[in-house]
Amino acid sequence: MSRRVKLCGLQRPEDVVAALHAGADDLGFIFFPPSRRHVAMGDAPLLRALVPPQRRAIAVVVDASDHELEDLLRDFQPDALQLHGEESPERTAEIRRRSGRPVIKAIAVHDATDIRRADAYASAADELLFDTKAADGTSGGTGQSFDWHLVHGFASTLPWYLSGGLGPDNVAEALRISGAMRVDASSRLEAAPGEKDPALLAAFVAAAKNAL
Repeated sequence: MSRRVKLCGLQRPEDVVAALHAGADDLGFIFFPPSRRHVAMGDAPLLRALVPPQRRAIAVVVDASDHELEDLLRDFQPDALQLHGEESPERTAEIRRRSGRPVIKAIAVHDATDIRRADAYASAADELLFDTKAADGTSGGTGQSFDWHLVHGFASTLPWYLSGGLGPDNVAEALRISGAMRVDASSRLEAAPGEKDPALLAAFVAAAKNAL
């Protein structure tokens, strides 16, 4: 089984093109205004049009309302939704049903207790993503890693991504320790906040795909 790579936090057309050229399987777009990588809804159709059918355009949301999701589905038409907030298993299942899209549920990780929480989403989500829990309990965009040993041997009926502080220099070690078959990266692949570095994107994808 080949590894799957997701490049997230894409905001600019040139970053989408660079991510595709690098060989990313999944492209993540953040629709959450507090994030410095937020995509304005007016820019969403242009960015979406750049993603070919053989790649996935994933919309990342945080505790989005039904109205916000309806606007997103209409204007961006994502291939999948990534829920990066405090969505319960019940809310996750509801979003999957209402949207008709596969759902990736992000789990904020600090210790083993957080890993065990993922089991509750086995029948509610289609995929999982483990990211580093920040001091305020949220996850994503911190550039920090959690202890990869925590997910080593994690067994689930759902495929899962490893995320949090990954870059070209550490992704091979992260894969070796965690056993992950999917990885996700954003903040450590930037030349400036919200601006991806094409060389780092290419180096990350190559390091992830070629890791032993």
